[in-house]
Amino acid sequence: MEPVSNNSFSGAENAGSRILSLLRRNVWVSLFVVFPILVAVVYYGFVASDRYVSESRFVIKSPGQRPTASATLANLIQTSGMSPGRDEANEIIEYLRSRNALDDLNKRLPLKKIYGTTDADVLSRFPGALDSDTFEDLYEYYGNAVTPSVDHNSGIVALQVWAFSPKESRDVNAELLLLSERMVNLLNQRAEANAIEEAESRIVAAEGRLKKARLALRIYRNSQDIIDPVRQAAVGLESTNRLIIEQSVVKAQLEQVESAAPDNPAIPALRMKIAALERQINVQSGKIVGTPQAIASKLGEYESLVSEQEFAEQMLTAANAALEQARTDALKQKFYLERVVEPNLPDEPLLPNRLIKILTIAGLALCLYLIGWMLVVGIIEHSPDK
Repeated sequence: MEPVSNNSFSGAENAGSRILSLLRRNVWVSLFVVFPILVAVVYYGFVASDRYVSESRFVIKSPGQRPTASATLANLIQTSGMSPGRDEANEIIEYLRSRNALDDLNKRLPLKKIYGTTDADVLSRFPGALDSDTFEDLYEYYGNAVTPSVDHNSGIVALQVWAFSPKESRDVNAELLLLSERMVNLLNQRAEANAIEEAESRIVAAEGRLKKARLALRIYRNSQDIIDPVRQAAVGLESTNRLIIEQSVVKAQLEQVESAAPDNPAIPALRMKIAALERQINVQSGKIVGTPQAIASKLGEYESLVSEQEFAEQMLTAANAALEQARTDALKQKFYLERVVEPNLPDEPLLPNRLIKILTIAGLALCLYLIGWMLVVGIIEHSPDK
C-alpha cells in the first residue's frame, strides 16, 4: 500500500507542476481568465452573503369596477366598466423608485442597520467598500434592493425586496405596501381637491357677478326713482286706456246731445270734460313714451340689468350643481390599492445566483481575453517587417 500512496502523491504533484508550468507559459490567460474565475468562485462560493427575497402583488382599482365572469386572474382584475388604474400604477411605481419613498421608508425602518449588518459580507452590505454613508449612496443601494414592476396586460404590480434575513425582507416589503396605499390616498385627495377647488372658484365668480348685478340694478332704481318699469308702464297703459274709453263715452254723449238739442246747457260741460280727459291722456302717455323721462326710455337699460341678474343667478345655480357633481364624480373616480398577494416570509435565499454569477464572469473573462488576443494577433500580422 505504501508504494501506491507514494505514486499517487507523486502523480498529483506532477500534475500540479504541469498546471503551474502551463500557467506560467500563458501569463495572459492566467491573468485575464483564470484569476477572475478563481476570484468569482471564492467570492460567490464561500464569501457572498445569502439574500432573501420577499414578494408582494397589488393592483390599483376604482370602486366602480366590477369583475367579469372569467376565472383567470388577469380577467378578475379587468372590469366591464373600465380598465384598472394603469396610470396610477405607474405613478406608484415611480414613487417606489424615488428618493421620497426611501426617505419615508427610512423614517419607519432603520434601513442602514438592516442593510449594514455585520453578518453580511463587506461587498454586499451598506455602505460598500467603495461607497460612503450618504443618502445618495443609500438611494443607489435601495434601487438595487427594491424592484417594482407592472404587468401591462393585467395591471398587477409586483414588488420584490431583498434583505439579509427573511423577516427584514418581509418587513421592508410590508412598509412599502403601506406607503403605496398612503400615496394612492394622497393622489385621490389631490384630484378631489383640484376638482372641488375649480367648482368652488366658479361659485365664487358667479356669486360675485350676481352681487354686482344686484347692486347695479339697485343703483339704477334709486337714481331713476323707479322700481319696475315694466309693471309701471303696464299700470300707466291701463290708466290711459281707461281715460280713452271714458273720453270716447263722453264724446258719444256730446254728439247725442248736440244732435238732439244744440242749445243744451250741458254741452259746454261735456266739452270741458273731454278736454280734461285729453289732458290726462297726454300726461299719462308722456309718462310712458315720448320724453327722455318716460318709462319707455328707461325700459331698455332696466331690462339689460334684469337680464344680467337673471343670468348671474342661473350661473350660480349651475356652479352649485357642478360642485355637487364634482364631489359625486370624485367619489366614483377614487382609486384604491387592492392587495393581491401579501408579502411572503422567504424560507430560503434566492440571491445571489451563485452558479449563474460564476458562469457569467467566466464567459465575460473568456470573451474579453479572446477579443484582446484577436486584436494583438491582428496588430502583429499587419505590422511592417523589420
